[in-house]
Amino acid sequence: MNEDVFNGSIRKFLKTLGVSAQREIEKAVRQGLAEGKLKGNEKFPAKATVTLGGIGFSHEIKGEIELE
Repeated sequence: MNEDVFNGSIRKFLKTLGVSAQREIEKAVRQGLAEGKLKGNEKFPAKATVTLGGIGFSHEIKGEIELE
């Protein structure tokens, strides 16, 4: 295994994950605000799961997203 290729591949995946997830969360919250479903001071429980097919790996991260 080439460690440099492996680490670079992981970093690329995580960067793409972070950027796209942030964009989609922002879009969903803005839509909720525009539709009057949100007040703008909420806190949301958040959960992300990363899985790797073929090796049975799954890792879950829990947190909270605050609007104010």
